[in-house]
Amino acid sequence: MDAKRASDEPVYVISVAARLADVHPQTLRIYERKGLINPQRVRNRRRYSEADIERCRLIQELTQEMGVNLAGVKMILELRSRVEDMRERVLAMEKEMEGMRREMEERVREVRESFRNDIVPVPRGEIVLRREAHPFRGLVDRMRP
Repeated sequence: MDAKRASDEPVYVISVAARLADVHPQTLRIYERKGLINPQRVRNRRRYSEADIERCRLIQELTQEMGVNLAGVKMILELRSRVEDMRERVLAMEKEMEGMRREMEERVREVRESFRNDIVPVPRGEIVLRREAHPFRGLVDRMRP
């Protein structure tokens, strides 16, 4: 189990969670009613995770130290969630683009190798067209007065 999933594990009853978050249990109920936290239910009892407690601490910081009301806190939390979702999408896209870049480099390498024997470099000036071989020579001569 990774750290993110472990922090989402619902383990604390409301009294313990309130003590850990340094709030009154009723405050946790208010936060839940306002949609700020969403504890899981185990046998119809609220169970809080480490992530829920951290979220409560953040809510406390926003309200008490920064003077944000609960409606503002809800907006901030939603925006943070959207930013995190976007960050994950960007990382996934960057990973996909890196894979595509490697694939394209491999294709270019394969194409270059396939033409390596077909193209013979000729130093500049070594090929001279004979007068009769030039397709426009006669046309240019006829146009002169």
